[in-house]
Amino acid sequence: MFKIGEFSALTRISIKTLRYYDETGLLRPAHVDSATGYRYYSAQQLPRLHRILALKDLGFSLDQIGMALQSTITLQELRGMVTLRRTEQENHVREEQERLARLETLIKFMEQESKMSADIVIKEVGPEWIVSVRETIANYPSVGALYPEVINQTGGTCAAGMPVAIWHDMEHKEKDVDAEAGFFIKEALPSHGTARMYQLDGATVASYMHHGAFNRLDEAYQNVMRWVEANHYRVAGPFRELYHYCTQPVRQDDDSYVTEIQVPVAKTA
Repeated sequence: MFKIGEFSALTRISIKTLRYYDETGLLRPAHVDSATGYRYYSAQQLPRLHRILALKDLGFSLDQIGMALQSTITLQELRGMVTLRRTEQENHVREEQERLARLETLIKFMEQESKMSADIVIKEVGPEWIVSVRETIANYPSVGALYPEVINQTGGTCAAGMPVAIWHDMEHKEKDVDAEAGFFIKEALPSHGTARMYQLDGATVASYMHHGAFNRLDEAYQNVMRWVEANHYRVAGPFRELYHYCTQPVRQDDDSYVTEIQVPVAKTA
């Protein structure tokens, strides 16, 4: 038998922790002297202590450890507890990885912010013939589904034009996005169905060439809007996106894409 101090030294577990395990019922002393109250431990208790420490290291709460140590618990129940803990830990790891990715994106954005501002230019764009469809879509990435509609309704003759999206909401929308998708073309083409052929008005735009993935366009938009405000402009029309380069099938995370953001602007009074 070992006094609590000796058992503490042998196991490298503090006396305070051993007393707490006693109070919670996780690890009772093998013997308590009725006269002195001294706690004594046995080497036979080491396997139970090791199990406690192992489960604690795996993130189990003390209540869960107490349940796992019950003699009435079956192997199947213990396996279920461990499996559940693994799932919880996997979810935690995934959340931390997503948080790390957001931090890395923020760092990259902060490093690129000054350069991006220097790349924003004011330019005049003339009227453009456009064939397009305009629908309310679930979210911004869903705009990709509109382009095949335009192609089908023009017999494929528009596919050689510049793909463009026009966002008609003057605010960010989490759902029910008012989107127009189509192609800039050199002259009017026959179309049918819901496709519309018209001449898009020219405009003064703040233009920025975004070299990167679609899932990073929000960063570019934030920078463009800061630039617009700092240079005493106001937004004067729906945002336009011209897709100079992207691959098929379209991916949201492909950094090789080149997208031109055009924000129609006018000087503030």
